[in-house]
Amino acid sequence: MNTKNLVLLKTLLKSTSLWNIRKYSKDRKKRNRAIAGFIGMACLELMLFVYSFFSCMGLYEAGVIEVVPLTCALCISAIGFIFTFIKTNGYLLNFKEYDMLMALPFRVKDVAMCKFLYMYIKTLPWYLGLLIPMMLGYGLFSESSAFIYPLWLLLGLLVPIIPMLVASFIGFLIAKASAGFEKKNVIQTALTLVFVLFCFSLQYIIDGIFKDDKAVEVALKASELTENIGTYYFPAVWFSKAITMTGQGNFLGLLYGGLLIALTVVLFEIVFVYVGKNYRQINSALQSHTAKRNYKVAGLKKRSVLNTIAFKELKRLTGSTTYFVNGALGYILAAVGGIAVLIVGFDKVISVVTKGAPIPHGILYPAIPLMVYFLVGMMATTTCSPSLEGKNYWIMQSLPLKKKTIYQGKMLFNMYLTVPFMTFGILCFSISAKAPVLNTVLYLILGFVLCAFSTCWGCVCGIKHMRLDWENEVEVIKQGVAVSIYLLPNMFVNMGLIVLVVWLGTMINPNIITCVLIAVVGILACLSYLKVMKLTKE
Repeated sequence: MNTKNLVLLKTLLKSTSLWNIRKYSKDRKKRNRAIAGFIGMACLELMLFVYSFFSCMGLYEAGVIEVVPLTCALCISAIGFIFTFIKTNGYLLNFKEYDMLMALPFRVKDVAMCKFLYMYIKTLPWYLGLLIPMMLGYGLFSESSAFIYPLWLLLGLLVPIIPMLVASFIGFLIAKASAGFEKKNVIQTALTLVFVLFCFSLQYIIDGIFKDDKAVEVALKASELTENIGTYYFPAVWFSKAITMTGQGNFLGLLYGGLLIALTVVLFEIVFVYVGKNYRQINSALQSHTAKRNYKVAGLKKRSVLNTIAFKELKRLTGSTTYFVNGALGYILAAVGGIAVLIVGFDKVISVVTKGAPIPHGILYPAIPLMVYFLVGMMATTTCSPSLEGKNYWIMQSLPLKKKTIYQGKMLFNMYLTVPFMTFGILCFSISAKAPVLNTVLYLILGFVLCAFSTCWGCVCGIKHMRLDWENEVEVIKQGVAVSIYLLPNMFVNMGLIVLVVWLGTMINPNIITCVLIAVVGILACLSYLKVMKLTKE
C-alpha cells in the first residue's frame, strides 16, 4: 500500500475516532460519550478476555490443549466473517461519502481496499480479545517456547483477513445480483436476512451434537468437531501447525505460516482486482432510483400527522439493508421462534434451554412474555431514528411541527412494529404451553406494556445520545452509544427477570406475579414517556 492510500485510511479512521472526539471536541457531551464508549468497550473486552482464557483452561483440563490454536483461528475467522458480512453494505458498499471519495485522486481499487482495511481495523479489538488470552493460555499450559508469542500475534492478525475477504465478496455478489432489480433494496435485504438466519441456525445444530454430554465430554467433542472443521478450512490448519510445530522446536512450522501469508496476499489482490472493476457500477446502481415511464398520479391517501411520520420511518427502515437487518432481525426471530414452539412443543423447548432441569410446568407461565420480549425488545427503532436524521436534521427542525409530535410519530412506528410480533409470539407460546385464557390475556397486556417501555426508553436513549455528524449509518445503527445503552441493561435486566419470575412462581400464584410486572413496567414506561416529553422541550 502506497503513501497516498495510507493517508486516505488514516483520514477515514480519524473521522470516526473516539480518541479524537475526546481530545479535540469542545462539546462536553460528545467528550463524555467518547469516555463512556471507552469504558463500555473495556468492559466487553475484559469479559471476552476472561472467557477465552478460561476456555483454554477447560481444554487443558480435558487434555486437548493442542487444539487451542485451531480453536482460536476458527473463532476469529467466524467473528471476522459474520461482522464483515453484516457491515459490507454501509462500509464497503452504498456508503454515504461515496461521491466525495470517488472524486479524490485515488484508483477505484484503492478506495475499496482502504474501506476494507477500515472495517478490519474497527473490528480489531474483538480479534485481539480472543487472540491474546488464547495465546497466553496456550503458552502457559502447553509450555511451548517463547518464540510462539510473536509468531502467534503476526499470523493471528492475518487469520481474519481471509474470511473477511470471503464475506465481502459474498456481500458484493449479493449487491451485484440485486442491483439489476427495480426493488434492489428489497432483494438485497432478503438475501442478507436468509444468510444471517442460516448462521443463527448453526447454533442449534451444534447444541444437538453436544446434547446430554458432560463438561469433559463436551470439551472432547468440541475438540473433535474443531479438528473436523479444520480439515476443510486450510488457513486455520496452517495457523495451528505453524504454532504447534514451532512451539515444539520444529521450525518447519514456519513453512505453514508462510503459506498462510502467501494465500492472504494472493486472495486480497484477486478479490480487489475484481471488486475494483465493478465498484463504480454496483455503488451507482445501489444509490440510484428508478422511475416508471407510465407513472400516473392516483388518489392520495390522507393520514394523520403521527401516521405520516410513522410511514416515513417505515420507508427509512425498508430503504436501508443495514438498518433493516439489525432492526428487524429480532422480530423475525420472534415469529420464527413462535412457529417453532407450536411445532416442537413448549416443554421440549424449555427442556433444551434448561438442559433438562426438572421444572414444574406452571411456574414458567409468567416468563412467556419476557421470553418473547428478549427477541422483540432486542432493538428499538427509536434508539436510531433521531440520529439517522443526520445532516437532514435541519429539515425536521424547520417543519411546522412540534418536537414532541415528531418523536410521538417515531414512537408510534415502533409500537406498530413491535406489538404485532409480540402478540403473535405470546399467543404461539401460550397455545403451545396450554396456558389458561386468563393467563394469556394478562401476558398480552404485559407484552403491550413491555413494547411501550421499550419504545419510550429507546427514545430517551436516542434523544439523549443523538449523533448527527456520522459519515456512515453503521456508526449509528451498530456502534451508536444510544443502541449500547439501550441494549445491554435492557437484555441483562430481562434475563434476570426471567430467572426471578421462575423462582417466585414456586411460592406465589403466577397471575399475581404477572399483575405486579404489568404495574412496574407500566410505571417505567410512563416515566420514560414523560422523560421524552421533557427532552423535547430542551
